Amino acid sequence: MIIVKIGKNENINKALKRFKVKVRNSKTMEEYRSRKEFVKKSVKRRRVIDKAKYVQSIRTKEEQ
Repeated sequence: MIIVKIGKNENINKALKRFKVKVRNSKTMEEYRSRKEFVKKSVKRRRVIDKAKYVQSIRTKEEQ
């Protein structure tokens, strides 16, 4: 659970901004989105391999 304490004279917008940064850094939303539906291990592995192929193809194009 992410907790943001607000000081006496602190602006609520500043506290909200700190909260958003903490959520982004903790990758809470990313995990939430990934758990919306079940993904088999083989599909996860395939996605990782496809991403690696894509990145490799971009790097080889840059070299040429």
